[in-house]
Amino acid sequence: MKVLIVLTSHDELGTTGRRTGFWLEELAAPYHRFKDAGAEVVLASPEGGRPPLDPKSNEPAFQTDDTHRFEADPEAMAALADTARLDSVSADDFDTVFYAGGHGPLWDLAEDADSVRLIETIVRAGKPLALVCHAPGALRHATGPDGTPLVSGRKVTGFTNGEEAAVGLTDIVPFLVEDELKQLGGDYSKVGDWEPYIVTDGLLLTGQNPASSGPAADALLELVTGANKSRA
Repeated sequence: MKVLIVLTSHDELGTTGRRTGFWLEELAAPYHRFKDAGAEVVLASPEGGRPPLDPKSNEPAFQTDDTHRFEADPEAMAALADTARLDSVSADDFDTVFYAGGHGPLWDLAEDADSVRLIETIVRAGKPLALVCHAPGALRHATGPDGTPLVSGRKVTGFTNGEEAAVGLTDIVPFLVEDELKQLGGDYSKVGDWEPYIVTDGLLLTGQNPASSGPAADALLELVTGANKSRA
């Protein structure tokens, strides 16, 4: 099994002068679940190299056993230091793709043509795709074979308006994930702020927030096993 994890390359939090990037837990928890399952894991980002880490995600209040394990893993840290450029990877080489969140994806992955192409190709190939927290925003320009929004009529979730308000960034982000998914025709649902929650619709899996990243990875592994059997 070969898994691609996609991370943001964007590090500016709008006009605040603060830094953003990917959220550490949303990489760390899935990474080790995939590795523990025997998967080969490749990291990619639009610009390649070391993607920016949202510094807030590595504050003590947001560190977890998974983040500690990731930072103590030389192989994991080496992979993070040298991610592949997104335009150099092919969906054909992977069994599944996992998009980690953080606020960064709202600026780059949501608009990146290579990201859109990867999403559409994975879905059309009948391979599972997972996106958590802000990463479902990367679906905004993806379409199905008929040209309609990929999320139209599909059950989805993602970072809530309430969660965005709680971190004080409602007026800073380029768009709100919850509103965008609804406007695209997605059948959006959510649970309480910060509670783990994942939604699966066929081979599309979305998670609401950082706490959902581990459960999303576990569910994605099950989808990969089922998809591989159906193609066998």
